[in-house]
Parts: sequence; C-alpha cells; structure tokens
Amino acid sequence: MKILILGGYGVFGGRLARLLGDRADLKLLICGRNFAAATAFCDSYTGAPVLRPLRADRQHIAPLLHAERPDLLVDASGPFQDYGEHPYSVIEACIAARIPYLDFADAADFVFGVAQFDAQAKAAGIFVLSGVSSFPVLTAAVLREMAGRMDIVAVEGGIAPSPYAGIGLNVMRAVVGYAGAPVKLQRNGAPSHGLGLAESRRFTIAVPGKVPLRNLHFSLVDVPDLQVIPPEHPTLTDIWMGAGPVPEVLHRVLNLLARARARFSLPSLVPLSSLFYTVLNRMKFGEHRGGMYVHAAGMRGGQAVEESWHLLAEGEDGPYIPSMAIEAVVRKLLAGETPAEGARPATHALALSDYDRLFEGRAIFTGFRSEDPHAPLYQQVLGSAFAQLPAQVQALHADAGERRWRGTAEVRRGRGLLARMVAALIGFPPAASAVPVSVGFTPERGGERWTRDFGGRRFSSWQRRGQGRNTHLLVERFGIVDVALALVVDADCLRLVARRWSCLGIPLPKALLPGGNTFETERDGRFVFDVEIAAPWIGLIVGYRGSLVADPR
Repeated sequence: MKILILGGYGVFGGRLARLLGDRADLKLLICGRNFAAATAFCDSYTGAPVLRPLRADRQHIAPLLHAERPDLLVDASGPFQDYGEHPYSVIEACIAARIPYLDFADAADFVFGVAQFDAQAKAAGIFVLSGVSSFPVLTAAVLREMAGRMDIVAVEGGIAPSPYAGIGLNVMRAVVGYAGAPVKLQRNGAPSHGLGLAESRRFTIAVPGKVPLRNLHFSLVDVPDLQVIPPEHPTLTDIWMGAGPVPEVLHRVLNLLARARARFSLPSLVPLSSLFYTVLNRMKFGEHRGGMYVHAAGMRGGQAVEESWHLLAEGEDGPYIPSMAIEAVVRKLLAGETPAEGARPATHALALSDYDRLFEGRAIFTGFRSEDPHAPLYQQVLGSAFAQLPAQVQALHADAGERRWRGTAEVRRGRGLLARMVAALIGFPPAASAVPVSVGFTPERGGERWTRDFGGRRFSSWQRRGQGRNTHLLVERFGIVDVALALVVDADCLRLVARRWSCLGIPLPKALLPGGNTFETERDGRFVFDVEIAAPWIGLIVGYRGSLVADPR
C-alpha cells in the first residue's frame, strides 16, 4: 500500500509514520512544502516501510496525485482552521482522482462541513473521513459506550498533554487563532457560542487504581466534538470540551489575552503564535504524563446519573495517541476492512475496543468511574479498581461501620533529632521488635477515624475523600497537617503514594513532602501492612509493619 502523507515530517504525520514502523508492506510518501525537512525525516527513519520524500503544495495537489497514484492520502498538515477560500481543495482532488482520504483535522467547521461531499465520494467509490484523531473519534467511542447505560444529557471532556509532548507550530497557530473568538457549541438544548480559551474549568484525570494526574485547569477549545457529537445523541443538551496544557502560568496568560481580545474587540492573536510555540516547547518540567477525560451526566430509569472515563498516558506513549486513530484505520485497510464509501466526520471510524488493542503493551491506561457516595471510603476513591485488591484488603476496607482489627507489629523509629521530635508530636509508638497492635475504625464526618494502639501507645488520624484539588485522592489528617494520598493497585498490593500536603489548609512545598514505601496486602489469609513515613532532610520518622485479623467482637 502506498500512502501519501501531507505534512509527513510534522508532529502528527511523523508520529503516524513511526507507529506504522513495523509494516514492510507499506510505502510512505513524506510530503510537504519543505523538501529538506521531508528528506531529513526520511533519512532518520528506522522503520520497515519504504519512505520517499516529496515536495507538495496542498493548493496544487492534483498533478502529484495523478503522477504517484497513492492508495490513500493522509492530510496531517494544518492548520485546518486557516485553509483559505478553498479549504477542501485536497478532498476535491482526491475525489476527482478516486483516492481515499483521511485527515487529522481539529477544526470544528472543517470537519462538520465534510459531509457536503458525501454524494461525490460515493459516486467515486471512495471514503473521505475527517477528524480521525482523539477529538472526536475517541470521544465518540467513549460516549457510545456510556449511551448504553444512560440517556446522555450533558458532556464535558478535555485533553491534557504532557509538558514534554511538544506541539507543532501549526497547532499553536490554530489554538491562538480562536483565542477570544466565538466557538460554536450547544447549551441548554440550543445552538450557542462560547469564547475560545476564555472559559475554564478544573478536573482531575484519575484512572482507577493509578496515580492521578494533578488537578488541572482546562480551557474551551474549538474541536470537532462540539458540532459532530450532539447529532448522535438526541437527548444531549450541553457539550463543552477543553485542553489543559501546562505550565499553568502560561496557560493563564493565554486565558487573559483571550478575554482581553473578546472584551476590547482586539485583532487575532495569531501574530503571537511563534512566541507561545517557542516558550511552551522550552518550558518542559514536571511529570512526563498526560491524559484525557470524558464526563457525562444523564438519566437512567428516571434517575440522574453521572459517569466519567479517564485515560492516563505515561512517558513517551502519550504523544502518539492522536495519531493512533489513523494508524488503526490503516491497519484495518491492510487486513481488508475498508470504511464505507462516502464523506463524513470520523466519529464511527473506531470502537473503544479498537483503542484497547492499540493501547496494549503501552503505558496507557483507561477506566470508567461511577460516583457512589454511599460506598465505603476506599471504594469511593478506588472506584472499579477496588475489586482487584486481595480479599483481606477488601475485607478491611469494605465495611463502612465501626470495627476493630487486631494483630502484632514491628516498629522502627528514626534516630535523628528532627525525626524524634516529629514522631513525639504526632504520638508515634517507640521502636519494638514485636508489639500487640489494634486498629479501630470509626465513621466521622463522611470519613473514618483510625485509632491505632501499639501496646498501649495510641495515635489517631482522620481519613476522608479528597475534594477540589485533592479529588480522587485519600486525605489523611495528622493533627493540623493533611496529606493527600493516591491509592494505587500494584499487583497484589495497595500502595499509598503521597501527592500533596498542607497545614491548616495552606499548601506546603512539594520538595518537603513526606513519603515512603507504604502498602497493604494479604499473606497466609491475613491482612498485612507495611507503613514507612520519611521526609526530605529528616529521613525515616517511623516505620511499622505487621498483620491484622478482624476482631469478631
């Protein structure tokens, strides 16, 4: 199969070529206006397909199509929001040459308008699919899954790229171009407008059983989902989609500029694109993690329900997700599965199960969450991952009532002066090789009071479900200090990973955040705990490990 990729040396086109790097039965024509860049990409490529660089101008693509006769054209060039007076010239050339077409378009109007070529594409016997990327293909697949469990009324979603993912200049031009400009969407059941990058919300992406992303600031973006999703769900009245790039300080600067443009009728911010592109691609710090979410509210059996879907991508795998939809379509074509003829948005190009196969073997994790405020505390935080815990760990946390567990423990204490002072302040027990221990659990203010008794030395903490920036975290209070913990299911262990902390509600520096290797598991039919509390500059404060069984009294 010969595939012509317009913008093949760019961010998305280049990643697509690398995703197909195992296919020796492909010939990839890497095209664009910059022949030197196309040649350099081909020279550096190490995959199995045969690559050839070509110079191509999208406004005069017809002669190249007739000369090369590719089996498929993929448009990865952009920005699709700024294709001039003839935005569909490539699609028209493909229809005339009877060459199937796919694109990465992220412009809502462009993708929505592709359906005007449906009859022509069918007459030519080809498919034309637009917007073959996370927005809207993955969003649409998730919502179809949710629609089987509710009548969807409102949808909110967002994408949060890793700060190390990199962003192309054309993408930045597109984003900055609609900053402060009207964005078509649906509100209260009627067509309406929002202000691009001027409206913001916060959300925590938290795949059940994984370390959540930090609570992020998302701003409204002009993506195809806003126009192509509502017609697929007759009960839908509201839709909002955002992006949460980091660092947040730069994101908020763009918010301010967008609001200023809207308020004072300023010209487009496109001249600032290069500045934002340069700054954003140089400010690479923090966690190399990204994600995506889709939240839906609706009705089921006359009752209001909510459900959210979360995606977490670690390291270098995340930046490839936008290119995976076209990868999947190409692999289906190679297997003899061809999309139906006609021109349309690509909302039905893939099912969620197709993405599950694409994510296999990668550090990409997904999961659904349904809120149940009446569930036990740990089940609320863990969601569906609670069922993956060992039986005795589930047993300890499955009861929301008052209870007590007993056993024995070994206690270790830090030897430094600061470690001893902190341990004494909280009331941690002294070092001991074997000491009887009991833990009492008492419901308190929507959470649980844990009272630990090590041979007569008692200390307690209050655990509850996090709110606001601690959403999907377990918050444990020791005296006047709150520590927000991620509950992570790791094989047969439940690990508690410190993420944030505060004193009297005032956030404390992450560099001083206490941590340690703390987990719960099951051995020989008993609940086993291993708690380690250490802090930078202090070292070990206390560590205690042992086993417990339920007290039948």
